[in-house]
Amino acid sequence: MNLIDILAYGFIQRALLAGTLIAVLCSVLGVFLVLRRMSLIGDGLAHVTFGSTAIALALKLYSASSLLVSLPVVLLSSLGILKLTEKARLNGDAAIGIVSSLGICLGITMASVGGGYNVDLLSYLFGNILSITPEEVWISAGLFCLVMTLLVLYYNELLAITFNEELARVSGVATNLINAVLVLLTALSVVLAMKLVGIMLISSLLILPAASALQLARSFRACVVLAAFQGGCSVVAGILTSFVTNLPASATVVLINLLFFSCAFLLRRLRNPSATA
Repeated sequence: MNLIDILAYGFIQRALLAGTLIAVLCSVLGVFLVLRRMSLIGDGLAHVTFGSTAIALALKLYSASSLLVSLPVVLLSSLGILKLTEKARLNGDAAIGIVSSLGICLGITMASVGGGYNVDLLSYLFGNILSITPEEVWISAGLFCLVMTLLVLYYNELLAITFNEELARVSGVATNLINAVLVLLTALSVVLAMKLVGIMLISSLLILPAASALQLARSFRACVVLAAFQGGCSVVAGILTSFVTNLPASATVVLINLLFFSCAFLLRRLRNPSATA
């Protein structure tokens, strides 16, 4: 079977379109999160997504309908992490851990109430991008446009708080608002990435493209572009490879991202042998 035959399948077309949009989104946001040492927020919100998905499935809501439950729960949880950091004198990792624990406990409880870990819940845990529906593609496209628009509008402010939040605050930047925008955008991306790589691997899609780009880029803009490019390429290559080899698409996408990171790291070492690991 050649490439043209593979691309003729509707489910492959939907997976490539939605997957590329989601990957680009996560990769761009990942640059801000990695530089701010907030990359684990993706993992914490993924656990909350597990809990919200378990609630949706217990209520017999499936596919696009489950997003109606996951989106508000994960958005509120992201703000909860931010407020715990600001008001409870906790470091970001501690706040993420608290909310993450709550999400996991809720998920386990609701999975038990709903009859255990059925096939639907497992597909959300480990990803199943090839089963994405046309409605989910439209939702992904709409949220992609929303998030990218907000990123463009608040780009300078996000850049300012990424490198020096205190300086940004005294310069007049509404840092509390911008922090809220960043965590809300991350929450949206985490929910969208649920079908692409699964709840268990969401953080890898936020971290790996950004980490690879940081090995090679010489400017912040170049880093964002490289991360987005890698994220999109990894999804396309991962989906096509998984279809041909009959491997899980989510794991294949992450493995390709790991390969890209290894190549970027080695290239950096070759370009600058004196650089530290």
